[in-house]
Amino acid sequence: MDRKQFIKKCGFACLSTGLALVLLEGCATGKSISGKIMGSDLSVPLSSFLSGKGGQETYRKYIIVEHGQLRYPIYVFRFSESEYSAVLMQCTHQGAELQAFGDILQCPAHGSEFNNKGQVQNGPARESLRSFSVNIVNDQLKISLKHA
Repeated sequence: MDRKQFIKKCGFACLSTGLALVLLEGCATGKSISGKIMGSDLSVPLSSFLSGKGGQETYRKYIIVEHGQLRYPIYVFRFSESEYSAVLMQCTHQGAELQAFGDILQCPAHGSEFNNKGQVQNGPARESLRSFSVNIVNDQLKISLKHA
């Protein structure tokens, strides 16, 4: 292969990789948003779960809610129009911040895995994640930050 062909093939490979990454980002089912703390609740609009492309609205499976006063984000999973779960994204093994992969939360430090309700699926963690009660009030999802 001569130099010109090599450069041409490398250029196409780089463009293809970049395009693939952009397309895969569009397929993501989660979204990171900022919530508002109001009293003892973290509030996010229900519309945060909407994902509209090409004139069609679909719902994300989950969102990740962040706020400057929270040390760790909160993972909120949507089971249905009226059923949600919310858990703190802090591993119960050694406190690392978890990563969301659809309906699985995984610890990058030691590999513990939790389901969308915060229950341990694989150790070394033994305790479920801290969960929060979730209520819907006036098209807002209210996540109670009170200790149960």
